[in-house]
Amino acid sequence: MAGRIPKNFIDDLISRTDIVDVIDSRLKLKKKGKSYRARCPFHNGNNDSTFSVSPDQQFYHCFNCGVSGNVVSFLMDYDGIEFVDAVEVLAEQLSIEVPREESGHTQPATTYVDRKDLYQLMADITRFYQQQLRTHKHSEKVINYLKSRGLSGETTKHFQIGYAPDGWDEVRKKFAINKQLEQQLIDAGMLISKDSGGSYDRFRDRLMFPIVDRRGRVIGFGGRVFDDTTPKYLNSPETPIFHKGKELYGLYQVKQHEKDVKRILVVEGYMDVVALGQFDIHYAVASLGTATTPDHIQLLFRQTSEVICCFDGDSAGRTAAWRALENALPSIQDGRTLRFMFLPDGEDPDSLVQKEGKAFFEKLVDQAMPLSDFLYQHLLTQVDMRSADSKSKLAQLAIPLLTKLPDSVFRQMMETRLISLLGIEKEGLKKLLPAPTKLEKRPTSKKITPMRLAISLLLQNPQMAYQLDEIPEFKEMQIPGLTLLNSLLEICRDTPHLSTGLLLEHWREQPQEKQLIALATWNNQVQEDKYEQVFFDILDNFLSLHLTQRIEFLKQKSRQGEVLTTEETVQLAQLLKEQKQH
Repeated sequence: MAGRIPKNFIDDLISRTDIVDVIDSRLKLKKKGKSYRARCPFHNGNNDSTFSVSPDQQFYHCFNCGVSGNVVSFLMDYDGIEFVDAVEVLAEQLSIEVPREESGHTQPATTYVDRKDLYQLMADITRFYQQQLRTHKHSEKVINYLKSRGLSGETTKHFQIGYAPDGWDEVRKKFAINKQLEQQLIDAGMLISKDSGGSYDRFRDRLMFPIVDRRGRVIGFGGRVFDDTTPKYLNSPETPIFHKGKELYGLYQVKQHEKDVKRILVVEGYMDVVALGQFDIHYAVASLGTATTPDHIQLLFRQTSEVICCFDGDSAGRTAAWRALENALPSIQDGRTLRFMFLPDGEDPDSLVQKEGKAFFEKLVDQAMPLSDFLYQHLLTQVDMRSADSKSKLAQLAIPLLTKLPDSVFRQMMETRLISLLGIEKEGLKKLLPAPTKLEKRPTSKKITPMRLAISLLLQNPQMAYQLDEIPEFKEMQIPGLTLLNSLLEICRDTPHLSTGLLLEHWREQPQEKQLIALATWNNQVQEDKYEQVFFDILDNFLSLHLTQRIEFLKQKSRQGEVLTTEETVQLAQLLKEQKQH
């Protein structure tokens, strides 16, 4: 079993990757001076320039919410992946293999290897299901079913659709060749343990839809029956690699089809996504048997600025739409649009596009109801606006919803609309509404101490300490923070072209990490062209302090009647000479 990824490989990988390119492939960055700016993807602000990416430092920072990090941290937070997965992403972009150490396993490395084995296992099972679709004794039944649903071979291949055979142990016989693999298949949700021992296949005689993550790796399956058997759809359970509340079926294919995704349509079923794809509507995704969660909403708005949620037009569909609206409100900000599309009775996207075609269906998408209309339309069905009491009830219903919205022009418009419906003055609503939540801006200054300033300057410009001579005196001195400064200097003096992002990587998950990130983003009030002068002046001052303290120690020892050793006498003379030169 492979071990940990070598530290020097991670350092090399980060140094060879441009953080601007990585972030720009996910956000739209704009050049501003020496840095690049964008709207922060990690909070609901509406300022397009709070999120700063520095190509020199290979580091990002939001001046509002305070989030910061290097290219690995960004991938972990933005793509929702773990550390080792982020390293794999960067390595793939550079077309290099990630090496592994042969010994010294730690628990995180072992966990990752298990995860990687699960990904490989799921990929193998996907190919097995695809093969069964063509070669199994029931393949004619499956292919005829696909044809009856209007799906071409090209579409079937595009979505990697396959067939789970009708036996109880087809996957088990094929892949569970030892106890360890059997357990991994259970962990992956592909086998179910028997109380009496052993296991059996979870999916049997079903059309299989692989669910892939944002990197295109199969993490789970949805299986559909061919008749009216229940459950109609059977999904993979929660596993170490599959969390249905955080994933969307078809999102990977949407991003593959179009880099700049203009809008995304959220539908209910796998077959809806596939059928729409058959009609060249390549911007549909499906939730995985769950309501549209806040995680789904945040994920969608990271890909596009316009999301349309498609539901049945019956009461159940409108109830589901309302839950989606409530979950979405904290993520709605200026520049983001959420709309709701309700289908005719008895129709789903699959049946409707098959019956009416692409043009008709997309016309309905274009006419989808804005969030503001749906919200007030829904609330007004619950009150009779002809009485003052009913208007009061409307306020009671609406105000908790409006307070979920971030401070924005959109929130102001929603409040104005409520004022109009209630027939009151703006000041009257202000008394009812709590102040909109604003993210507290972080202070731009801390108490300036020489040590804090030195570490901040070094973090923000680590190259200035490259090939700096060692300072033996620093190992003798007892100044708070000096041990940390020494550790930073050791890395900086031996690493050419060192960036802030790479330097901070050495402290990932260490106790000092948060402190160092804060100092790396601290406005230390030193002009950039003065960094080196101020930094080296501080080091000189530390040395002068050490000199003074050592001289005072030796003099005090002599004053107390103690005889100085020959070595101490020579040292005192030398220190006094250095003090005069200083």
